[in-house]
Order: sequence, then C-alpha cells, then structure tokens
Amino acid sequence: MLLISLSKTQKLIADYVRDRRLLMELTQEGLAERSGVALSTLRKFEQKGLISLDSFLKILMVVGGMEQLLDALKPDKPAFNSIDDVLKQDDNLIKKRGRRK
Repeated sequence: MLLISLSKTQKLIADYVRDRRLLMELTQEGLAERSGVALSTLRKFEQKGLISLDSFLKILMVVGGMEQLLDALKPDKPAFNSIDDVLKQDDNLIKKRGRRK
C-alpha cells in the first residue's frame, strides 16, 4: 500500500504518459489527433492529472501501457492447490468480533 495522495498519484500518471508521448516524439496536438481526445482535455490531463477513464484509455492505446495497466489490476491468485489447502486455511483462521458497548 502506497502512502501517496490521490492528487499526487494523478500527477505522476500524467507525467508518465507525457514522458511516453515525448519518447514517441509526439506533440500534444499529434496525440490528441491520434487518440481522439480533445486537445484541451489532453492539456488539462498533463497539467493537473484530471481526465475521464474513457479518455485515459484512448491515450494509452496510442502511447502504450494498456497491457501493463491490465496486468497491474489482475487479482492475486489464491495460494491454494487443492481443497485440502483450503480446509487447512479455514482451520487456521481466528474469527475476531468487536466488543459491544
């Protein structure tokens, strides 16, 4: 778990996308045209990190990173190989309940 604010995270994501755009030697206008995202939306995103999910995904389709994003969002697989592993895990669980006042 990262201890970073949402606004800082948004700005970092915008910086990463801008860096990818620059590595591709694309201008903001070029990326806006290729992605179908309005230039004003792209500028606001690069400055403040604010963008809709739809527009963000359109930009990622052009600059790359969609696969990495999807991989990062995959849920962790359970560490169970058999039903016996599941049953052993259930035996080790300690149920906790809050006290009543």
